[in-house]
Amino acid sequence: MATRIGVVTFPGSLDDRDAQRAVRHVGAEPVALWHADHDLQGVDAIVLPGGFSYGDYLRPGAIAALAPIMTEIVEAAGKGMPVLGICNGFQMLVEAHLLPGGLIRNAHQQFIRRDQRLVVENASTAWTNSFEQGQEITIPLKNGDGGYIASDETLKQLEGDGLVAFRYAGINPNGSLNDIAGLTNAAGNVVGLMPHPEHAIEEGFGPNTPAAMRSGVDGLAFFESALSAISARV
Repeated sequence: MATRIGVVTFPGSLDDRDAQRAVRHVGAEPVALWHADHDLQGVDAIVLPGGFSYGDYLRPGAIAALAPIMTEIVEAAGKGMPVLGICNGFQMLVEAHLLPGGLIRNAHQQFIRRDQRLVVENASTAWTNSFEQGQEITIPLKNGDGGYIASDETLKQLEGDGLVAFRYAGINPNGSLNDIAGLTNAAGNVVGLMPHPEHAIEEGFGPNTPAAMRSGVDGLAFFESALSAISARV
């Protein structure tokens, strides 16, 4: 039986179909979940996709964090289910207090779209175990509210406990403190990041690499890591 990974659709989600395709690309079964439901349909992991949930009213991710299905997701995350939040999904995770800190308007006050270099700072999570510690990868980035903020105390804890999952390399595109691009929780099952791994899974459609244009597939390792983590839980 194939591993089943749920992808939640909220009003305003844009990358839910892309996330489903990434799940399918690694041989798992994508399961479409709806924001207004309370049923996770027995999935093995969950992806909160990118987009502009509820039009980003109040703050990006703030309303989505209160959606009915988030009650079940928070509970499942507390029991160890792998949960990945991508861009708007990362914003949901911090608004739901599954990850600390907050995300605000980019420092330059503009939407940004670029192929972004990242350093993998933690390769032992449910979504990063297929990487090497310190590995540099390239993942597409597109956001207007990607500036990561946190108190000095929180930043010290994140750095001291190894909870920074990804850090921007080469350039800090949005003013995130400590160049933070993504985080993990202490248990390693919840990961959030601003860049979009689901847009780097297939040659011909990913970032440019020295080998060829549009050949970058670094995003595949996120979903392959999830399969390994799920298999280890069974």
